[in-house]
Amino acid sequence: MQNQLQVTPISAFKDNYIWLLHKAHNPHAVVVDPGDAAPVLNALAAHQLTLDAILITHHHADHQGGISLLKQAFPDLIVYGPAKENITERTHALSEGMRVHLTTLDCAFEVWEIPGHTLGHIAYVHSDLVFCGDTLFSAGCGRIFEGTPTQLFHSLERFKTLPPHTRLYCGHEYTLSNLKFAQLLEPENQQIIKHQKICEALRAQDLPTLPSTVALELQINPFLRTQENSLIHNTLKYNENISDNHPLSIFTALRAWKNTL
Repeated sequence: MQNQLQVTPISAFKDNYIWLLHKAHNPHAVVVDPGDAAPVLNALAAHQLTLDAILITHHHADHQGGISLLKQAFPDLIVYGPAKENITERTHALSEGMRVHLTTLDCAFEVWEIPGHTLGHIAYVHSDLVFCGDTLFSAGCGRIFEGTPTQLFHSLERFKTLPPHTRLYCGHEYTLSNLKFAQLLEPENQQIIKHQKICEALRAQDLPTLPSTVALELQINPFLRTQENSLIHNTLKYNENISDNHPLSIFTALRAWKNTL
């Protein structure tokens, strides 16, 4: 469809994805989390697009390091980013509940504050897709660098409220390593086994495993399944120091365990 928003992955560094937003027969584009300018400029040239805006989810260099060079190439560039983080090149500061209107692409995003990975991390939520940065990964979640387990737990719980078909565009290609951890926790989960085979085939062709969907993550992501009896049982079996089976306690233990792998 001519008016449908297209999202194209741009690979950067070892395993980052920069997301390119554009539409057919429309010369305008927006990118999400350009940690490196060079692959973005190459993609824009290949598609004959002009960059209008940048959406930043959080301040880590691999998500915003390319802004300066992109602004040199496109001096009128608008840079959206979280108000609670220090992003030097930001032109528009965003906080919970605000809306970003991308007029040249005729679409809008609601801003969610989802702290945990970093204190000011935000997500961009559209009608059927979300750019979630490093808070949520397929079959996993981000490390806690600045926030608390409680913050990250509640941030992840918000994604469970989205419609099942919602597409989730994460910041990194971590799916296979995350699925190995998920399978350790739920070895009998057939959805995990099935999806691992699909992702192995995709990666063998150097294709992305993303986007995921909310429905899929609810079946395979241990950090969204902390109320499932099978996952609770195995987590308690491997972690004798957990005092209770509250979802937050299970989540905290899982995140700490994943850090050691």
